[in-house]
Amino acid sequence: MRRSMPENRHTAAGSLLKVEKIYHEPDVAAYERGREVLERFPDAERVEVASHWNIPELHGDEGSVGEWNRTKKTVLVLGSKKGLQVRPFYRSCDFIAPSQANGCAMACSYCYVARRKGYANPITTFVNIEGIMGAVERHAAKQGMKFEGTQADLSLWVYELGTNSDLSVDAAVSDNVRDLVGLFRELPNAKATFATKFVNREMLDYDPRGKTRLRFSLMPPETSKLVDVRTSPVGERIRAMDDFVEAGYEVNVNFGPVIVKDGWQQDYVELFSQIDDALSPAAKAQLAAETIFLTHTRELHEVNLRWHPKGEDLLWRPDLQEHKTSQASGEEVLRYERKLKRGLVAEFEDLLAEHLPYCRVRYAF
Repeated sequence: MRRSMPENRHTAAGSLLKVEKIYHEPDVAAYERGREVLERFPDAERVEVASHWNIPELHGDEGSVGEWNRTKKTVLVLGSKKGLQVRPFYRSCDFIAPSQANGCAMACSYCYVARRKGYANPITTFVNIEGIMGAVERHAAKQGMKFEGTQADLSLWVYELGTNSDLSVDAAVSDNVRDLVGLFRELPNAKATFATKFVNREMLDYDPRGKTRLRFSLMPPETSKLVDVRTSPVGERIRAMDDFVEAGYEVNVNFGPVIVKDGWQQDYVELFSQIDDALSPAAKAQLAAETIFLTHTRELHEVNLRWHPKGEDLLWRPDLQEHKTSQASGEEVLRYERKLKRGLVAEFEDLLAEHLPYCRVRYAF
């Protein structure tokens, strides 16, 4: 039986969302999920749009950049996912599933999603969840059993669900995430994975039975306060890890992005100590990490200067950075200079091995 959404007619995810306006494609109410979300926020103004990708006042209005956080908090977009392709990948997963949402209510100032879709990019929830799940189920069936392990997992095909959104926040808007966790619970040869910076304790009753890998993104708390805008505090994320392990999730960590600044090594030693002190033996026994050093772009830097310039003191380091083409997206990005970064990655891995020796490293780059 489907759970009922919370009673409040405006808010979701605590105070993170207070939905005042919903942009929606014309056929949204034809979908059960679309009707559920509209009923969840009955007092929100509704604005019909031809496409969730083409909303000029959201994605093309440079003058709205000063309303970045307000837009994230008060605007929701509803549409249907048109492309349902499953794509191969090689780092956190074996395949990338069709997105059940894109955009986010949080506002991390290094986020690549904002620079792809434009400006604040609030949550877009896709209401054709049955089609999305069907595409995943058919793809998994074609793969058969996994007889040779990969970096993502030794025995199960791993599907990334969260390349374009944070599913812990999405789960407060609709039942899409609950439905996907339920799907992977039943698939014999596959598991789901996603990274998050938000603690949503309603997800503790989803009963994943080890078939969903939740990766809490972590960085030193003082750095996070500056660049992880509107997210759960790092300490809260760490304290939640045991609870999610106990609830049946595989819980890993994503150290990303690693931001180089004076004293970053000691900051991470203290973070590792905080993790070590908080985790139970069961959580430590299954812990693995992914490490991603910062990438940035000139375009996002220029936008950030107009709404959150303090964060750019850490993110914009032309003295340390060089241009490269992203292998994942083909986008021109800034990364730490190649030779410098090689040493930084090695130094990070040495610190991790010393202070969290039980934490297996899936990849670091």
